[in-house]
Amino acid sequence: MTLFSLFWLILAFVVGALPFSVWFGKLFLRQDVRSVGDSNPGATNAWKMGGWRLGFPVLLLDFLKGAIPVGIAYQVWGWEGALLLAISLAPILGHDFSPFLGGRGGKGLATTFGVWTGLTLAQAPVILGLSMALFLWLRIRDGWAIVFSMLLLLLDLVLWPHPPIFLAVWLATSVLLVWAYRRKLHLPIRRASNPHE
Repeated sequence: MTLFSLFWLILAFVVGALPFSVWFGKLFLRQDVRSVGDSNPGATNAWKMGGWRLGFPVLLLDFLKGAIPVGIAYQVWGWEGALLLAISLAPILGHDFSPFLGGRGGKGLATTFGVWTGLTLAQAPVILGLSMALFLWLRIRDGWAIVFSMLLLLLDLVLWPHPPIFLAVWLATSVLLVWAYRRKLHLPIRRASNPHE
């Protein structure tokens, strides 16, 4: 590992750790987005508190935290192997365990989408996005919808020619998502007909 690659990894972690939802919520609403929902400092709570005007910019920035450093490292510089795995995890780990929030960050879903966009361009995010939309439409709870969508992504990674290191990235990102959504995975897979449940 060169000094430059180490710098890029650290930068990706630090950028991933930037809590845009918390900062924007306090700047524009004078409120803490962690005070609603599941106290998660992420785009979902930003959307709940400030609507699309706050939620969309936060969602986009959280996505770009993963897409830009990984896309440059893989698509432009051709990183591979363990170095590619490390850069793929750096922004997600930064987001999930943000030092700006005392190690308590968000769930990292948008940043994970960004990472997979950096690796596969449109392929993985289309698979994840469409499958999650389908599972949510079928009233599958969001935590389980994410798990099932990641399993469909695994199927794509196995059937489509991808670098073998992508399987390690898939395993690591799946573990991080399962950890982030662990409380919701204790609930039944399907939601009841009552929308307030």
